[in-house]
Amino acid sequence: MKGAARLAPGRPSPAPAPAWGTSDPYAAALRSGHGPLYLRRTDGWLLPLEVERWCARADAVDLDVLDRCEGAVLDVGCGPGRLVAELAARGRTVLGIDVSEAAVSRTVGLGGQSLRRSVFEPLPGEGRWDTVLLMDGNVGIGGDPRALLGRVAALLAPGGLLIAETAPVDVDERLHVQLVDVTDGRPASGSPFPWARIGTRALLRRAGAAGWRTAGQWGSGERRFVALRSSRRASSSAEPPNSAAVISSQRPRKPSADSPVTPA
Repeated sequence: MKGAARLAPGRPSPAPAPAWGTSDPYAAALRSGHGPLYLRRTDGWLLPLEVERWCARADAVDLDVLDRCEGAVLDVGCGPGRLVAELAARGRTVLGIDVSEAAVSRTVGLGGQSLRRSVFEPLPGEGRWDTVLLMDGNVGIGGDPRALLGRVAALLAPGGLLIAETAPVDVDERLHVQLVDVTDGRPASGSPFPWARIGTRALLRRAGAAGWRTAGQWGSGERRFVALRSSRRASSSAEPPNSAAVISSQRPRKPSADSPVTPA
């Protein structure tokens, strides 16, 4: 694989990385493997984050999702890396990206490949990934599902597959949130950042308007999923990602507190 592709002219400016990329409560939770940790809306409403599940091994619901993945997989917002590690153990070509240094470190420690990078920044293999994952509510990244769908379409190979985990309720909202641990008595960490919550019906409606084809939808317990197929046409010069190229593109420089790792 060649070096990371540049953003195409005219593409909107990258969305800012969520504040939890450098948040001590988030990093501490990932390192310890447990919460409690919440996203707090400006009106005080709290959304619990399932840190324990994220830090555990992939469960039966996760495994069902991974069985549906095709070819080379990009896990956007990979967190502590349970899905990347499972796919790597299967011998699959897989890369996780996350804005959190703690998440990237934990993913690498589990044997997965990971980059500290926002999905809106240049990435290895643009336009050549067979599957992109947006799990654990990551369809809310950037607070604009329409923009995120457009970005994922540019990352996927023609006809590629997006698997997104949607909200378990019928909701379609944009909000600003802060990351909080309500048990430690400290104020919220960092400035509010944009997020979104979107249920299955709303995501399918938005995806259809953007030209995606529905490949499936299902649920297990309280978790809900949608599979979408890219309608982008093939380019004669496109080549699929390969494991050696993914690995070679990830020799990181030492990150600063507020910048992602970039390939050397």
